[in-house]
Amino acid sequence: MQQISREKLKEKGIKRIFRSIKCSLDGLYYAYRYEQSLWLHGLLSIFTIILGLFFKIKLSEWAILFIALGSILSLELLNTAIEANVDLVTLEHNRLAKIAKDCGSAASFVMSIVAFIICLMVFEPYFVKFLGR
Repeated sequence: MQQISREKLKEKGIKRIFRSIKCSLDGLYYAYRYEQSLWLHGLLSIFTIILGLFFKIKLSEWAILFIALGSILSLELLNTAIEANVDLVTLEHNRLAKIAKDCGSAASFVMSIVAFIICLMVFEPYFVKFLGR
């Protein structure tokens, strides 16, 4: 891996913007390739979007769903970053490393539950109407 100085990374301009975008895409690629939870949440997000299109949900409901789905995916990425940082420091069993990894995972888990409840709240009237035909 090529070493780049911190000063070079912090230079302003279009190159920095493109470098930032490339780093973000590299992170997404890594996470989607190696993190099972991100795959699962990604597939569930796609399913949720398909449901929204099928039921023709309101714009405000789309906004709520995208905030919830984006939050889950973002927390999964942060959890991956926490795990990588902990592994960088130590691969040995360490109580504090376990706490860091478990808390990162718990944050994602809690948001998953919240997002599921949000999806139930958004789609419940549509399912009732659809199944009541």
